[in-house]
Amino acid sequence: MINITAARRNSRSVAELNITPMIDMVFILLIFFLVTTSFVKETGIDVSRPTASTAVAQPKATILIGIDAANRIFIDHREVDVRAVRANVERALAENPEGSVVVVADQGSNTGTAIQVMDGCRMAGAPNVSLAAKLPQAR
Repeated sequence: MINITAARRNSRSVAELNITPMIDMVFILLIFFLVTTSFVKETGIDVSRPTASTAVAQPKATILIGIDAANRIFIDHREVDVRAVRANVERALAENPEGSVVVVADQGSNTGTAIQVMDGCRMAGAPNVSLAAKLPQAR
């Protein structure tokens, strides 16, 4: 005789969907995009840099200081006073002693403000202080 109960149990097998490989693949893609993404540091303000035909690209600037046309100074997207530049650079250099400083000054800003900022960076012990410029457009 045919066992009907056993036949019903076998025909009702539950289809399973194993999503473990899909989750693994999503995590691998996430790690890939995180590793290959380049993070760009910015000064926090829009600056119209002056042009210089002898401008050289700096490979890695760890401390960016922005000066806008109104002579306001920005470090890490926040406005600071010229007297606080030294303390901020000292703190940043404590985190990364090999760091270099790039001052991104607007072409409408005063030279005196840029000099005061660069002086504060040197007094903080920054080994390399640069002033940002852009190359002239090819015509």
